[in-house]
Amino acid sequence: MTRKPESRKHLTAALLLATAAVSLAGCSYATSPATGRQFLTPVSESQESQIGAEEHPKILAEFGGEYREKPNLNAYVSQIGQFVASKAERKDVKYTFTVLDSEEINAFALPGGYVYITRGLLTLANNEAEIAGVLGHEIGHVNARHTAERAGQQQTTQILGALGVLLGTALGGDTGGQLMTSAANELGADYLGHFSQQQEFEADSLGVRYLSKASYDPQAMASFLDSLNNETHLEAKIAGNEAAADAYSMKQSHPRTPDRVQRAIAEAKEPVANPQVNADRYLQQIDGMVWGTDPKDGVVKGSTFIHPGLRFAFDAPKGMKLKNSPDAVVGAGNNAAMIFDLASPVPSGALTQYVASQWQEGAKVSDVQAFQVNGMEAATGIAKGTINDTQVVVRMVAIRQSAKAVYRFMYAAPPGSFDAMDQRFLASAQSFREISAQDAAGYRAKRIKVISVQPGDTIASLAQRMQVDESPADWFRVLNHLGANAKLQAGQKVKIIVDGNAQISALPEDALSPQVAEAQP
Repeated sequence: MTRKPESRKHLTAALLLATAAVSLAGCSYATSPATGRQFLTPVSESQESQIGAEEHPKILAEFGGEYREKPNLNAYVSQIGQFVASKAERKDVKYTFTVLDSEEINAFALPGGYVYITRGLLTLANNEAEIAGVLGHEIGHVNARHTAERAGQQQTTQILGALGVLLGTALGGDTGGQLMTSAANELGADYLGHFSQQQEFEADSLGVRYLSKASYDPQAMASFLDSLNNETHLEAKIAGNEAAADAYSMKQSHPRTPDRVQRAIAEAKEPVANPQVNADRYLQQIDGMVWGTDPKDGVVKGSTFIHPGLRFAFDAPKGMKLKNSPDAVVGAGNNAAMIFDLASPVPSGALTQYVASQWQEGAKVSDVQAFQVNGMEAATGIAKGTINDTQVVVRMVAIRQSAKAVYRFMYAAPPGSFDAMDQRFLASAQSFREISAQDAAGYRAKRIKVISVQPGDTIASLAQRMQVDESPADWFRVLNHLGANAKLQAGQKVKIIVDGNAQISALPEDALSPQVAEAQP
């Protein structure tokens, strides 16, 4: 979580509201510049640019902003994207490519040419052609005007209805809405999963077309999807739930498989002479990049959350899994849930008054009490209501760390189990504590380090150098797209995970592939 959480505009809500506004103008037929297919839409091409420009700042807030630590990397990705986009049909679109400072593995596009790729995705890719393929797919959505087409398939009432579902059911006020909005954010109920199968395949086919024209190897689209599939299943294995592989991920929101990409390649019938991959050049660019959670935004260690920058920590109730996000820490498990965030604006009066009537306006809060947590002023209360037609009881706790910071816990459980869980809830809130500067300094980002395989190196020996908490050999294989029977070759470039400070270097003269360099002004 960040120091001052904004009102998080989830991507679904933002785009639904934007398309709702233009829906009132009525629909007309349009023709896709990329496919020639006709569709009904209320959104003109000029309105697409307006929507993209208005939503761009919200996307930055949603996904942690632009990744600024390696500006040369941003320039490199943008140059690849601009080169691939130059092979697309629409010449009226001014593209903006942004690397987002998010560990999530994701890529998406807004109308008007705003294309996003996360640093998490960059760490999983292994060559320039794979990134060009990801960007090509998103450029395909823009050129085919898929978002405009989808807007034409929704009536205003449907849009507003979907927004109501997203916001959840109020619990004696806004409590349920807050819980369900955060849960929806974490479970990924966003527009990225709402392109049709036909639209996704069109984007695959268009991406293959653009890659072929740019002289990249289109097979890289399939190799990246295979890495994505391997990473999804490794995360599920570590979580102890193979079924979690079907939970929200880029793979689910972009329902593509290597077989589908092979179909797109076959149908494109555009053979590429001397296809480019450019692995070493790409690995040079991501060397030193942050992998996973950046400690500046907080660290999840088992059931404990630590924020080195804000100098505090707390323990979740036993059995809860924690997930950090830009505006909150969310926990779930044992048929209970929790949200931790920062009150904004900061309450100035007594915390008992804040809990009783200001935190959730209109909520019926009972049993309001003042107490202390490790020497800090605190207050708590209980609210009752429903979330998605399920009765719950909510324990609310506010803690004042300083005149500028009041932190909030919300714990929820069904009435039948609340009493048994409440002691765990209170113990969790009372575990909130400040940490020393020395302890805070001990948390450093994990980073990608690119090394050359030496004679005698094996997957097992290099996995020992992986500074990850679990499954180092599996992570080594996933990050380097190595199969079960893969063998390393001396001189081969591979990625490992290390602790350490960033090593930022100037953009090398040979950083760009020849075909991209030739296209630069």
